[in-house]
Amino acid sequence: MNRQVPAAKFAPAPIASTEDAQALAAHLNEVMEGLLKLLDHETNLVRAGKIGDAARLEATKSELARLYLADTARVKASVPYLKAKQPKLFEMLRQRHETFQSLLQVNLTVLATLHAVSESIMRGVSTELTRKAAPQVYGSTGRHATPDPRRSQPVAVSRAL
Repeated sequence: MNRQVPAAKFAPAPIASTEDAQALAAHLNEVMEGLLKLLDHETNLVRAGKIGDAARLEATKSELARLYLADTARVKASVPYLKAKQPKLFEMLRQRHETFQSLLQVNLTVLATLHAVSESIMRGVSTELTRKAAPQVYGSTGRHATPDPRRSQPVAVSRAL
C-alpha cells in the first residue's frame, strides 16, 4: 500500500529565537564550507583525470547536499523572522549563498566539460569501429562507400572505475 504523505508534514520548523537563528547560520556556513572543500577536491581530481577517486566522494557529497538543502529550506521558512529580527544575519546568509553559488558553478563547469569530452571520445570510437567493421568497397561513383549508420554496432562501456 503506497500512501502519499502530505508535504506539510515535511515542512521545516521556522526559526523562533535569536539562538535558533545563530545556530542555523553557523550550521549552514559549516555545511557550505564542507561542501565547497569537497567540490574543490573533486574538481582537482577530475582535472587530474582521477575519475575513480572523484566518484568515491559521492556519498559524502550527497550527505552534505542533503544537509545544505535542509538548512536552506529552514532559512526560506524563516525569511519573515530573519528580515524583521535578524536583518544583518539575513544579509550575511544571502551574500554567503551568492558566493557559494558562484563557486559551485566552477565545479559544474568542470563536470560538464568532462561529460562533453567523454561523449565526443565515445562518438569518435563508435564511428571508427563502424568504419573499420564495414567492408572496404567502392561505390558507383568510384569512391569508397561510406558505412550505413543503421548498421553500426553499439559500444558497451563498463562504468566500474
